[in-house]
Amino acid sequence: MELRGKIIAVQPVQTGEGRNGTWKKQEYVIEYDPTSQYPKRMMFNLWGDKIDQYNIQQGQSLKISFDIDCREYQGRWYNDIRAWKIELDAETQGDNPFSQPTSQSTFPPEITPADESSELPF
Repeated sequence: MELRGKIIAVQPVQTGEGRNGTWKKQEYVIEYDPTSQYPKRMMFNLWGDKIDQYNIQQGQSLKISFDIDCREYQGRWYNDIRAWKIELDAETQGDNPFSQPTSQSTFPPEITPADESSELPF
């Protein structure tokens, strides 16, 4: 699966010891669908050497390729969204779709906010 968006949070690196030795994981939050009234967010993670390879920073616009899996632990199920490829999003590098408009929108001449002659019921 693929998703384009802007990194809004970079969590600290987590490390630990497992059966196969030392591991490290880092989680990131990406915001997508910026034109929606309520933009969507998703947390994904990178494991091991990919953390240093991609060096993700807050504010970057990226294209994330990832897999979704889930696992069971003590009767509860947990989703795992693991990125396997990350690219700078060339489509949004020039113009940032996440920035808010700087000017007030204007109404067309035939419809103004003060126009009370409208036939609309609201």
